[in-house]
Amino acid sequence: MAEARYVGAIDQGTTSTRFVIFDRTGKIVASHQLEHRQIYPRPGWVEHDALEILDKTSEVIRVALSGNGLRAEDLAAVGVTNQRETTVVWEKATGRPVCNAIVWQDTRTGPICDSLAREGGIDRFRAKTGLPLATYFSAPKLKWLFESDPSWKRQAEKGEILFGTIDTWLIWNLTGGIRGGAHVTDPSNASRTMLCDLRAADWDEDLLRAFGVPREMLPAIRSSSDPEPYGYTLSDGPFGGRIPVSGDLGDQQAALFGQTCFSPGESKNTYGTGCFLLMNTGNKPVISRSGLITTMGYRVGKEPLVYALEGSVAVAGALVQWARDKLGIVASAPEIDQLAASVPDNGGVYFVPAFSGLFAPYWRNDARGVMAGLTHFAGKAHIARAILEATAFQTREIFEAMEKDSGIRLSCLKADGGMVKSEILMQFQADILGKCVVRPRVVETTALGAAYAAGLAVGFWKNENDLRQNWAADREWNPTMSESLREEKYGFWKKAVSRTLDWTTETIAE
Repeated sequence: MAEARYVGAIDQGTTSTRFVIFDRTGKIVASHQLEHRQIYPRPGWVEHDALEILDKTSEVIRVALSGNGLRAEDLAAVGVTNQRETTVVWEKATGRPVCNAIVWQDTRTGPICDSLAREGGIDRFRAKTGLPLATYFSAPKLKWLFESDPSWKRQAEKGEILFGTIDTWLIWNLTGGIRGGAHVTDPSNASRTMLCDLRAADWDEDLLRAFGVPREMLPAIRSSSDPEPYGYTLSDGPFGGRIPVSGDLGDQQAALFGQTCFSPGESKNTYGTGCFLLMNTGNKPVISRSGLITTMGYRVGKEPLVYALEGSVAVAGALVQWARDKLGIVASAPEIDQLAASVPDNGGVYFVPAFSGLFAPYWRNDARGVMAGLTHFAGKAHIARAILEATAFQTREIFEAMEKDSGIRLSCLKADGGMVKSEILMQFQADILGKCVVRPRVVETTALGAAYAAGLAVGFWKNENDLRQNWAADREWNPTMSESLREEKYGFWKKAVSRTLDWTTETIAE
């Protein structure tokens, strides 16, 4: 049999699913992408149909392979990367979810988080998990599910229903499902459930008790890049052959891996549905004092675990989608760049998209979105520019917190994700940071990271140095804004943020 030439990566995101095939140089040779529905049953609730996601995943795999004349034997391995924290619970015997997946953006668990925070505050579990109590994470979602239907907890205690984030759901199905599929996750995803001890890299009994989650329903925690594959794809599945599934990383850790940030102090920012700045902090967790998250980054084989600091922004590209679908100021997402470019500045308009409260560095569930500074002069072009600038302002807040926590002055920012195609956003990001911003040759670094993890596990790439050699810059932006104007704009942004706080005293999901 001919030697496999490629590695495949399933990139399951908040709004769409892609299957991407890479060669040894990290170049994309084939891909296909499909969107899935965003389900909003009530204000503050965000859901996905896990079966729809599974169907879309199968379809993008088939199309990417068949449309490019490729077969299973052309792939050395498959990796998975996923939207994190999104919670799926399904029946082990039938493979059917008990309800829709609860998405990471969902805020219905606000009362649960508030109740748990009465003892020890929002940092009650931070020393062990690296996370503040927030609606963002999986454990409060599971607690809510069990409170809404106690029969599910009884089934979970018997091992009759299983829990997983989207990576676990996909791997279980791809490797057999009800026919003995692998029920696994990796450290990067496990650390986002709020059920995992950061240092032990294992499910913690005290946390399981606090959230009322039975261990019997939890997946095994395996290395992110595992020489002993989690399982193999099925001949009658979408791949049409037997391929090792050997890589698994949450989307932001996958982007860190894909940007080859393998040394402490190296960092990247991914501009996607949300916006996520991660810094490699080495083999010891750094507990943040500035509103950041401490998270597991990745584990390669049996090597020591690598940790990271993370700043999470809930709404970045999702704001552009909202402007398209809800405001109708553009017909397609790329048009927002053209509209924003038609004016020289934001006309004094600032948009803080606190649709699900504010994430890092504030962690305020009581915040709601605000558009400030409107005058008769302002038009939809100024609003379009404010929408793009909101992501850059939020990134600066996290950038400053990252430098404070790590004690490292960051000289440049590696940027990736769908929004880096926006010239206006990237230039404004450099301007408001006063730092250079670099876009890599391959901007789909989330999928690339999953491919690297899988390929490294099976020897397709020998070591991290092989991966580093693949990285190359595509474009660099340098600041052109004066220091006085930069600080004036940032001051107005901070003032706009202050207007979002204390907007609601009740969780809108109640």
